[in-house]
Amino acid sequence: MKYKRFVLCGLIAGVAFNAYAQSSSADAEILDSSSVVYSEVSKPTQVSKITSTSGDTPVLSETEDKQPSPDELQQKADTGDVRAQSDLAYMYLYGLNGLKTDYKKALHYYQLAAEKDDPEALNNLGSLYFNGLGTAVDYAKAIEYFDKATRLGSNDAAVNLAIIYLGSDPSTKKQADFEKIYKLLKQAEPTNNTAKFLIGYSYYQGFLLKQDYKKAFLLIKTVADAQYDEAQYVLANLYINGYGVPKNYTRAVEYLEKSANQGYPTAILELARILEEGKIYPKNIKRAYSLYNVATTMEVEGAAAKRDELEKSLNLNDLLSTQNEAEKYAPSPSPLTSFIRQTFGNSLKIYIDTNMDADFDVISD
Repeated sequence: MKYKRFVLCGLIAGVAFNAYAQSSSADAEILDSSSVVYSEVSKPTQVSKITSTSGDTPVLSETEDKQPSPDELQQKADTGDVRAQSDLAYMYLYGLNGLKTDYKKALHYYQLAAEKDDPEALNNLGSLYFNGLGTAVDYAKAIEYFDKATRLGSNDAAVNLAIIYLGSDPSTKKQADFEKIYKLLKQAEPTNNTAKFLIGYSYYQGFLLKQDYKKAFLLIKTVADAQYDEAQYVLANLYINGYGVPKNYTRAVEYLEKSANQGYPTAILELARILEEGKIYPKNIKRAYSLYNVATTMEVEGAAAKRDELEKSLNLNDLLSTQNEAEKYAPSPSPLTSFIRQTFGNSLKIYIDTNMDADFDVISD
């Protein structure tokens, strides 16, 4: 049975950029005392419902007729079966298989499985405390569970911790904090696309690591081909500038199209600019106008002015057809893009970009 063998990276849905632990637990031994940053945490948004994940890539669960009934799971859970306890907790968490959503029962069964040092249950339990599901919000306890799960091999928990530490005030971080962030991401990198992107983008920006466009390209392309919209946008810029790969404007536009189709606003604006200018790709004013029109509805800065400027160069028939085209636009985010947006917000880049002015030494990889 595949009921939540891997967690939604701890179900930290839309984790706030300023997320760190409570000051009341400053003496808690998490990772090590020097690496923990304590401050106010904003309430995460509602948890998303995805059946199960493999790493951070959502996959479907087995069909319902192959799954043990809640009664069968209950019997196994009562005898101490860890898998049954975790599966039953997940059913209660999302109201599956005929059960009503019950966060307290979900918490109870995850606690039972966590007591047996099950890393998935520990990660899920940390998520419940972080989001305040079935219990009061307790960020320090959540981090404690994430830390234990990480030590037991949960890469999802490692990403959760890395994101929380990245979200802390850059001015409060010490070198040890940055080294912990890298260590957590490096642990998760083999199986987790979020970690791959963050490390790849760190190489791109020269954050923590010596700037290396070739390494950045390889990691970011992997995540872009896994259909993450922001990775597709960054990869397009690597192709445009010839960073880590020979310049290839056709490939750049290809990835910008993919990102734009998923609804990534900056990719839509960049693609419109390229098609308007016609310097690195054939000019297409009608398509550029349509893209600027779409970007305007997303309130992308500067899009409305560009749209209105291009409108003057279109004849009436072309104008009406492109407006109809823009109105039909509907973003189609991939499962991975949807997962990352729901879990960590609309951008992973921001976790790196907002730390660029922090005081840190380059880490040897």
